[in-house]
Amino acid sequence: MILQKAVVAGACLAALLPLEGRIPFFPGRRGRLRHGLRNLGLSLINAAVLAAPSAGATAAVIAAAGELGLGLTDFIPGDRWPAIAAFVLFDCWMYLWHRANHRYRLLWRFHRAHHSDTDVDATTALRFHPGEIAMSTAARLPIYLLLGREAVVVPGYEAVLLAVTLFHHSNIVLPSGLDRFLRVLIVTPGMHRIHHSDLRVETDSNYSSVFSFWDRLFGSFRFRGDGPLVMGLETYRAERWQTLAGMFLTPFRDDGPVTTSGVYPQGEGRETPR
Repeated sequence: MILQKAVVAGACLAALLPLEGRIPFFPGRRGRLRHGLRNLGLSLINAAVLAAPSAGATAAVIAAAGELGLGLTDFIPGDRWPAIAAFVLFDCWMYLWHRANHRYRLLWRFHRAHHSDTDVDATTALRFHPGEIAMSTAARLPIYLLLGREAVVVPGYEAVLLAVTLFHHSNIVLPSGLDRFLRVLIVTPGMHRIHHSDLRVETDSNYSSVFSFWDRLFGSFRFRGDGPLVMGLETYRAERWQTLAGMFLTPFRDDGPVTTSGVYPQGEGRETPR
């Protein structure tokens, strides 16, 4: 699983990073290499510390789910439908978990290390605090049991998730018709970059990971035109919060409530899309 993810990440970044230079949504960004290395550095630390125990726990619980055979997909007839159902249901769980990360204070404290990125691009898809990774892994374990024998699709799902996540975080501009066509089924850059807006009403929308229809189903879909857009969190714009040390310390800063009825203040650094 670890090697599979590394191959997928490497292949996707090799394709997306050059495109971000050729067809950027936000052109003229500086310090792309430094920014990318910081995000990749955090990802490598997570892999070194958490990948092995996470993979071990996942494999053990998936094996137990197969032996018990009491999950939801164990009662679905057919050869392919149980696996398809498990894939879709796990993506639904990812939607619900992501939404919870915006709703509950403890989860948001760690998740905001991802949202504090002011120059969202493909490498942002790898920018997660180790605490969030650990909590996400622990929260998934009972879901594997709930899925049943077909929880074996999860490693394949995670490979797809990684590819789609790298894609929809990328700083590329797609033709509007193509973006509109793709987001009928999957999350696109045009859909997801709204989720990284500094407007809280937009940050708290578009939670889907792979399939885009969960946001429409649960009423959290939001889309707007190509007007000015500020990425990141207003209170984490300072350079020190963009460093590795700053990302690690982000959860431990108390900066108010999880949600507000308004928006983040509009500060300097507004980017104009291409």
